Amino acid sequence: MTARSAYAAHEALVAPARPKSQIWRLLAAIALIAVVIYVLSFGAFMLMLQAGSEVWLQHMIKGDTPLAMLVILLTFFSMMLGVGLAARLLQHRSFVSLIGPASLFTRQFARVFGGLVILLLVLLVLPPYDFGAPLVANLPWQLWLTLLPLSLGAVLVQVSAEELVFRGYLQQAFAARFQNPAIWLLLPSALFGLLHYMPQEAGDNAWLLCLWAMGFGVLTADLTARAGTLGPAIAVHFFNNIVALLIVASPSSLYGLSLYLLPYEMSDVDQLRPWLVVDCAMMLVSWLVARLAIRR
Repeated sequence: MTARSAYAAHEALVAPARPKSQIWRLLAAIALIAVVIYVLSFGAFMLMLQAGSEVWLQHMIKGDTPLAMLVILLTFFSMMLGVGLAARLLQHRSFVSLIGPASLFTRQFARVFGGLVILLLVLLVLPPYDFGAPLVANLPWQLWLTLLPLSLGAVLVQVSAEELVFRGYLQQAFAARFQNPAIWLLLPSALFGLLHYMPQEAGDNAWLLCLWAMGFGVLTADLTARAGTLGPAIAVHFFNNIVALLIVASPSSLYGLSLYLLPYEMSDVDQLRPWLVVDCAMMLVSWLVARLAIRR
């Protein structure tokens, strides 16, 4: 099967972008999205700083309390607004056209997410049964369960916003301009990975985590092109971030809603790097599960 035939469903997402596919429009869209995110996020942080204190700002930077994490995740609404404005003003297309047909999107999301939940349940009964050391308790489970509906909704906002930008607007805009799949698969994924470069938290592991995010971006881009909707990509991203933010988070940052913490920091070379190999394997298995779920 050729790349063109494998990605035939992608045309439903790309076609609305093709009449307005000039490079200047793409660059203007990136600038517009960035400005909207900066203005709204900065404004929100300033308002909260006025209402709170420098201590509260530190919590926001680190994401180490439930309220701080909920606010951080919900600020991704600004990213949704930015991409919606870019689609309307620069490509004359609707926000919904970035996502794909609603019924197909919903069906694919449900199938992929259900398949990944089954995969997680299977993995829980298989060795290894720890992360090299006991997990560290973070939130009391009663509080964690109480917050879970809000936490899930906030994580869904965050992953949907990122997918709308990278596998939605940017991938579709590049595909409308360039026929070679390598361009529209790799360039948005490279940008996605670079935004996950965190040298202060990850130290010598920063570039490895950046490359992991790029690989994740390529696989979700592939799923989007095969599916013709953002459903599978959002489902895989949602599942990944539920595990990484709500169940077992890194103690380095963004752990305010997590039930447990890893027993090592992101900067710990000896402890983290072997698990990055496991994460890469898990990422590939998740991609295969998603492909089986959508039968493409």
